[in-house]
Amino acid sequence: MTHHTDQDRVWDLIDDIKFTMLVTHDGDGDELRARPMHAHGKREEDAIYFLTDRRHHKDDEINVNDNVCLAFADNSGMRYVSVTGTATVLDDRAKVEQIWDPSNKAFWDSKDDPNIRVLRVRPSAAEFWAGAGKIVTTVKMAAAALTGTKPDLGTNRKVAL
Repeated sequence: MTHHTDQDRVWDLIDDIKFTMLVTHDGDGDELRARPMHAHGKREEDAIYFLTDRRHHKDDEINVNDNVCLAFADNSGMRYVSVTGTATVLDDRAKVEQIWDPSNKAFWDSKDDPNIRVLRVRPSAAEFWAGAGKIVTTVKMAAAALTGTKPDLGTNRKVAL
C-alpha cells in the first residue's frame, strides 16, 4: 500500500486542474496582476512550467520580483490549490519541445517561434482545499444551515513543498 502525502495531493491537484491564475507583482511592486496560464507540473523536477512570450509584461515583472502565486480552481469538484514560489524565465528550447501541445498554436505558429520562453516556478508552499464535489457540498451546507451545525466540506491543509 502506498502512502499518499499532502505533497502528493498538491501535485495531483496541479496535474488534474492544469489551468491556473498566475499572480505577479507589477513593475513597481505595488499592484498584483493575474492572468490565466496552462500549467505543466513536473514533481520529479520540483517545478511547474508554462510557455510564455518574451514580448509580454509578465516576464519583465518576474525579472523585477520573482515571487509568484498560482491559484488553481476546479469549481465543479470543489477542489482548489494555491501555490507560492519563485519564478524564472528561461530560453530552453528542449523544455519548449517537451511541453508544447497543439493548443499552443493559438498563440504561436510553431514551437520554433523565437519569442517563446519557458516560465519555471519552483514551489515553496501550497494550501489546498479538496471537497466531495458540488452536489454533496451543497447538500452538506443546506443540512448545516437547517440544523445550525458546521458542515464538513472536505480537507484543507497547508503544505511545505
